Amino acid sequence: MKIFQCSVEVNGNKVRKKLMAPDISLTLDPSDGSVLSDDLDESGEIDLDGLDTPSEDSNEFEWEDDLPKPKTTEVIRKGSITEYSTAEEKEDGRRWRMFRIGEQDHRVDMKAIEPYKKVISHGGYYGDGLNAIVVFAVCFMPESGQPNYRYLMDNLFKYVIGTLELLVAENYMIVYLNGATTRRKMPSLGWLRKCYQQIDRRLRKNLKSLIIVHPSWFIRTLLAVTRPFISSKFSQKIRYVFNLAELAELVPMEYVGIPECIKQYEEEKLKKKQKRVDQELNGKQDEPKSEQ
Repeated sequence: MKIFQCSVEVNGNKVRKKLMAPDISLTLDPSDGSVLSDDLDESGEIDLDGLDTPSEDSNEFEWEDDLPKPKTTEVIRKGSITEYSTAEEKEDGRRWRMFRIGEQDHRVDMKAIEPYKKVISHGGYYGDGLNAIVVFAVCFMPESGQPNYRYLMDNLFKYVIGTLELLVAENYMIVYLNGATTRRKMPSLGWLRKCYQQIDRRLRKNLKSLIIVHPSWFIRTLLAVTRPFISSKFSQKIRYVFNLAELAELVPMEYVGIPECIKQYEEEKLKKKQKRVDQELNGKQDEPKSEQ
């Protein structure tokens, strides 16, 4: 029988213990002292109930470890992995959204474009079936002077095209609200061309009308210059409307959301027009008096 010494820690004090190991024969001969002699029965199973095992409160097998122990349970250095609260995880999940454009999925930074999401909206349906009215309000576009303008426009582009894919089931028309828009908010010709090129063939074919409300001199000149590069079919779909009353004659306005800035823009235009008409009438009335 061999004797082994080990040290264990009991209540903060190191205590040396002697452990006695019985002589074990490793031969396969089923004789006395062999592991196959008395420990195994005929079935070849070990009698676990007969073995001496340490109790739950025993410290006999709490061997001393010479390996250094960390002072705290924080094995990973603080700051190496960003820790998020539950609210932050939800917020980060809401920030990104996937949109399918054509055959590819595109990730959009929803937090960055949050102030500009009203640029595209659903305006209800017209005619029979699911003929959608898609409203595009340019007054909600970002200004070109922003430092992250290209990043915003790239994500806004994917958001607009992805949303268009979701809104349109059959035929559709686009109501392009151009009023109350400064030149700094006007999208570039390249951005508009990119939008048209990225639109799925189904959406190009199903677009029945592009109604431009309050067309400025700039937008009319822009379309006139680009007309030679636009297909004749698409050119025939463009229509100018100069006030909301004309728009109401073409489109059911029940669900078309007109921004307040455009309503104010039209009111100011009507006041200026009325003032000009009054001045012309007053001028005509003054002419006969001067002749007399």
